[in-house]
Amino acid sequence: MDYPFSAGHDRARVPVPAGACDAHWHVYDQRCPSVPGARLQPPDASLAQYRQVQARMGTQRAVLVTPSTYGSNNRLLLETLAQLGPDGRGVAVIDAHTDDAELARLHASGVRGVRLNLSLGVTHQPSDIRPIAERIVPLGWHLQLLMPVETLQAQASALQALLHALPIDLVFDHFARLRPEHLNQHPAHALVLDLLATGRVWLKLSGGYLVSALGSSEDPALHALARSFIDAAPERMLWGSDWPHASASAGLHPMPDDARQIDALAQWAGDAHTLQQVLVHNPERLYGFAPVN
Repeated sequence: MDYPFSAGHDRARVPVPAGACDAHWHVYDQRCPSVPGARLQPPDASLAQYRQVQARMGTQRAVLVTPSTYGSNNRLLLETLAQLGPDGRGVAVIDAHTDDAELARLHASGVRGVRLNLSLGVTHQPSDIRPIAERIVPLGWHLQLLMPVETLQAQASALQALLHALPIDLVFDHFARLRPEHLNQHPAHALVLDLLATGRVWLKLSGGYLVSALGSSEDPALHALARSFIDAAPERMLWGSDWPHASASAGLHPMPDDARQIDALAQWAGDAHTLQQVLVHNPERLYGFAPVN
C-alpha cells in the first residue's frame, strides 16, 4: 500500500502505547489562500490522508499546527479539529489583529498553544514573542517557537526574562533547529539545556530530517542529540511526525518514512517507559488530553 506523503510501505516495527500522540502535523488545502511571501506551498494534504499514515504509525491522538503557509488564518485548523474530536488538539497562529473573541473560539475548539515561526514564517518577528505570550497567559496556553539557532541565541536573555515574568510554558519544535554537529559545540545547545532545566520548557523531537545532514530522521547522528534532550528533561519531551513534510514536497530532502520515524524515536527513547512518557503522558499534561487508563 502506498501512503500519502510518506515513503515506505511497512508499519512501524515498534508498537506504540495506547493513547500515543503525534504532537506536530499539518493540513493543506488550496481553497485556503497562502499569505504573500509564503515559501512553502505544498499540495493539498487532508485529514483523510493523514488517517492512513496515522494508522500506519499506530498513534491515536494528534496535535494539528497551523503552518507558515497560511499566516494567522486558522480556518483549516478549526475545520479539522471539529472532525478530530477529543483525540485532537491544536496549535494556532495569531497576530495583533486576533481579538479576544477569536482566542475564546480557538480555545473552545481545542487549541492549547500559539506558534511563532521565525525560520519560515512571514507573520512574526522576535519582538512579537512577549506581546503574544502576554495575550495567551489567561488561557493557560503555551508558546511554541521555531527559530534559527542564531535567533535563539540572540533571544536568550529575553526568553529567560519571559519565563521569570510570566506563568507560561515554552515549546521548541524540530529539535530547536539544533543539528547533530551542534551537540556540546554550539552555545545554543547549552542554552536549550539550561532552559529545559527551568521546568517550564518543552522540546519536540520532531523534524529530525530537517536538522540531519542526511535529510533523514534515521540518521544515526541524531541519536546523541536526541538523548541530550531526553536525559535533561524526559518529562517534557514530545514527538511529532511533521506530516505531510512540506519541505520534502518542495524538494529540499527525501520524503520521510513515517513508520521509520516511530522506530527512530523508540531507539532514542531507549526503553518502553520513556517511549510511553514521550508519546502519552507528556502530551496529556501539555495539551490536556484525558489520561489513558
